[in-house]
Amino acid sequence: MNDCAPDIEALGLEAKEFFVLGEVDDCPYPAELADRLVLPKASVTVYLKSLEAKGFVRREIDPADLRRHRLAVTPEGAQTLDEALEVLSAKFDEWLVRLDTDEQAELQRLLAKLLN
Repeated sequence: MNDCAPDIEALGLEAKEFFVLGEVDDCPYPAELADRLVLPKASVTVYLKSLEAKGFVRREIDPADLRRHRLAVTPEGAQTLDEALEVLSAKFDEWLVRLDTDEQAELQRLLAKLLN
């Protein structure tokens, strides 16, 4: 990730904000987001305030519970996230060319094993 950080930062995202932004659609409540990312709630709050100030995330009243706020990625946030994912994907492609075909297959097998 360190290799990608400058390119992601050029998009207006800190590396940790990238991970937070990437999970907002699946975890629309700050506490859920903190649990998913295994981060202190206070840290998530700081990242969310920054993302909100940049226009990448907005808070909305939860129609199911008017006392709660839901998070939503803005169109600008979605576009920036897509661009950051492209940066990360390009970097992974650079790393993968260092492996021959058998090594790439082994890496894919091991990653699948970790995820299942």
